[in-house]
Amino acid sequence: MINEQIRDKEIRLIGEDGAQLGVMPTREALRLAREAELDLVKIAPGARPPVCKIIDYGKFKYEQGRKEKEAKKKQRIIEIKEVRLSPNIEDNDLNTKVGAARKFLQKGNKVKVTLRFRGREMAHVQHGRQILDVFAEKVSDIASVEKAPKLEGRQMIMFLTEKR
Repeated sequence: MINEQIRDKEIRLIGEDGAQLGVMPTREALRLAREAELDLVKIAPGARPPVCKIIDYGKFKYEQGRKEKEAKKKQRIIEIKEVRLSPNIEDNDLNTKVGAARKFLQKGNKVKVTLRFRGREMAHVQHGRQILDVFAEKVSDIASVEKAPKLEGRQMIMFLTEKR
C-alpha cells in the first residue's frame, strides 16, 4: 500500500535515511512524504501500529525486481532422470544405459535406475539386485548411490547422484 491507500489512523514512520521518526497520524506522515517529494509505503502491515517508510516507490519496486531476478539466477533445479532396465539385459545394452546415466549425472541431474520384473522374473529378485550393483559399480567413478536398491512391488529402484 502506498500514499492514500493507507487507511490506518496512526503509523510508525521511518524516514528516507532510515531514521525512526516515531508514531504519528497518517496525514502527518503523508505530508512529510510529499514535502520530500517521495512516497509513503507500508512495509510492515502486521505490526501494531503498522510500519511505513518514506521512499521513492518506483525505485523500490525496481530494486525488488532486480533482487528477485538475481535470486532466480543463482538457484539450480535438479531434475531426476530415469533409466529403465530389465532382469535379462545383455552387457552391451547395460553399457548403453550406463552411458546415458553418465550423461545425466555430468549435467548435474540425479538418476533413478528402475529394474522392472515381469511375470516369473519375480522369482529371481537377487539377480536383479546384482544387475543394479554392477550398474552402480560402472558409474562409481562419477556417481555415488544415494538410495540403495529397494524392491517396491514389481520393480527395484536405486537412486544415483553426482559425486561432489
